[in-house]
Amino acid sequence: MAKSDLVIGLDIGTTKVCAVVGEVTEDGVDVVGIGTSPSTGLRKGVVVNIEETVKSVQKALEEAELMAGCEIRSVYAGIAGSHIKGFNSHGVIAVKGGEVTQKDVDRALEAASAVAIPLDREVIHTLPQEFIVDDQRGIIHPLGMAGVRLEVKVHIVTGAVTSAQNIVRSCHRSGLDVSDIVLEALASAKAVLTEEERELGVALVDLGGGTTDIAIFANDTIKHTGVLALGGQNLTNDIAFGLRTPMASAERIKVKYGCAMVDLVHQDEVIEVSTVGGREPRRLSRQLLAEICQPRMEEVLDLVDQELTRSGCKHLISAGVVLTGGSALIDGCQELAEQVFNLPTRIGYPRNVGGLKDVVNSPKYATAVGLLRYGAEKEGGERKFRIRDGNVFDRVLSRMKKWFVDIS
Repeated sequence: MAKSDLVIGLDIGTTKVCAVVGEVTEDGVDVVGIGTSPSTGLRKGVVVNIEETVKSVQKALEEAELMAGCEIRSVYAGIAGSHIKGFNSHGVIAVKGGEVTQKDVDRALEAASAVAIPLDREVIHTLPQEFIVDDQRGIIHPLGMAGVRLEVKVHIVTGAVTSAQNIVRSCHRSGLDVSDIVLEALASAKAVLTEEERELGVALVDLGGGTTDIAIFANDTIKHTGVLALGGQNLTNDIAFGLRTPMASAERIKVKYGCAMVDLVHQDEVIEVSTVGGREPRRLSRQLLAEICQPRMEEVLDLVDQELTRSGCKHLISAGVVLTGGSALIDGCQELAEQVFNLPTRIGYPRNVGGLKDVVNSPKYATAVGLLRYGAEKEGGERKFRIRDGNVFDRVLSRMKKWFVDIS
């Protein structure tokens, strides 16, 4: 197996670090290895302790390397956190020579990206929504079309430079190159959404441990992205406080018995709760647990609903909402979401992957599998992610070279 055929998605999350190794095939990607380890160095999707993060990354990588039987050198890493902001922009250029070429498309995208961004922020993605050639709207691939004026509408995703740097540093210290940094909501969307859903209009809600990522698609293009600093960890906190139990035990109870709707729980169901300080475990009604979980899940989904309304894109969502991420596995989550959003809702599992697909067949691996899919599509063009500070000279030089190419 050639090294170049392998792509690695690394999801550095608040609760777990997950590395998925895939082999690029003609039909897509085959999963050949996976490694996970608990994550302790992040809070709300942002690195707060590099040493701990490096340990978690190395542990996940060792596991994945062992399973895939290869050495991992470079990865596609995910980024999330409440510092992520997405906005729409557009650029207009005159077409040289009457026919749209790749250079024209690149120039149009560059014109659209020329927006004032504070120094402490970095553009992570520039995602084209549609091209307009001489007032002809709705063009996705304008190459080779005749025209004199090319417009592009784009969605620009920006994030804090320091947060992106910390993710790259954590990877470098683990002995890895970062091929690209990808917004986690986009990665999850690649893994779980169908073509029809993207076309009709769909909201993807990734309920993670520390953050909830939102992405809205319509007409097969991205319309809105957002990140909320709330997730499954808040729910674990509530259970730990409400049932007076340690965090590790609260997490276990949440995964095993958690329920997001009180109505779905029978009155006679009982759970055993370990107590703090080595006292005897107590037996409590599962209904009490559901009464703790429901308000928190309702709050998170309400905030997502507010974000959908505020984006002004809620009317575009015809195919409904797709929930993914680890917290979507809690019983009753789908039913509660249907009530809150008043839209059809399903739980999204990673699709269109081959190989060891039963190992990654869970919403909690959606982001890692999505990063893998993103990497497989990207592999054609080599690109190392550069942070604003280190390579200013290289950037300026490459831009000046481009001018001379443009003139000729």
